[in-house]
Amino acid sequence: MTVRAITPDYHGDRKDSAEHFHGQQLLYVLWEQHLMYATPHCIPVPPGMPFAALRDQVLPTLYAGHPQAARIDWTRAEWMRDDTPFTPDPAASLADNGLGHKSLLQLRTPDLAGLHGVAF
Repeated sequence: MTVRAITPDYHGDRKDSAEHFHGQQLLYVLWEQHLMYATPHCIPVPPGMPFAALRDQVLPTLYAGHPQAARIDWTRAEWMRDDTPFTPDPAASLADNGLGHKSLLQLRTPDLAGLHGVAF
């Protein structure tokens, strides 16, 4: 939604810009077809974190409460970055994988279609 200022010379400070997060950046993460989570998670992460660390350490704890989480086959996971399919380089940083401040990372698990097969 576009926002218009009342006066043309108004310049507000963006409170969610990267410089406000002390070296971290916000990353939105969505596990597609898993409606137990109504919206993407928004997590602070260092841009230099290797993608493998996000995949192997952060995401499993993020989704640990889901009954299907233990069954995720990370080798078959499909990824989208800001609505574009991509194959992440596990050894490269989040920044080098093109995941910037407020990027959306979508995870799809082809073998898991949500609880009781309910998916969108």
